[in-house]
Amino acid sequence: MDVTFQFFSIEPTTIIGVLINTFILLLLFKKFLFEPVNKIVEQRKGEVAKTYEDADKTLESAHALQEEYTEKLSMAKEESARIIKTATERAQTRSDEIVAGAKTEAENIITRANNEIERERSRAVNEVKGEISDIAVELAGKIIGREVEKDGTQEKLINDFIDNL
Repeated sequence: MDVTFQFFSIEPTTIIGVLINTFILLLLFKKFLFEPVNKIVEQRKGEVAKTYEDADKTLESAHALQEEYTEKLSMAKEESARIIKTATERAQTRSDEIVAGAKTEAENIITRANNEIERERSRAVNEVKGEISDIAVELAGKIIGREVEKDGTQEKLINDFIDNL
C-alpha cells in the first residue's frame, strides 16, 4: 500500500521504524535521563524540605530566644526598679536617722547650754547677792555710825531683803 502524494509520501515501514525508534529513544531517555533527573529532583526536594525544616527550627529557636530575652529584660527592669526602690528607702531611712541624730544632738547642746546659763546666772546672782550684802552691811554701819556684825541677825535680815528683790 504505497500511497504517493505529490508533496510527501507515507510509507508504513517508515512509520513503524519511526515509532520503534521513538519507543527506543523514550526507553533510553527514561533509563538514562528521566530516572537520574527524577532522582536529582527528589534529592533536591528532600534538601529543600530539610532546609525548610531547619529554617522552621531556627525560627522557633529565635522566637524562644526572643521570648526568653524579653522575659529576662522584663525581669531586669523589675529588678532594677526594686534595687532603686530599696536604695531610695535605705537613703531615706539613713537621712531620717541623720536628721533625728542632729535634732537630738541639738537638743542636748541646747539643754547643756541652758544648764550652763542657769548655773552661771545662779553663780552671778549669788555673787551679786554677796556683794550687795557686804555693801548693805557697810552702808548700814556708816549710817548708824558703828560697825554692824556680819554673823548675826542683821546680816540675815539684809540677805532676806535682797532675796525678796
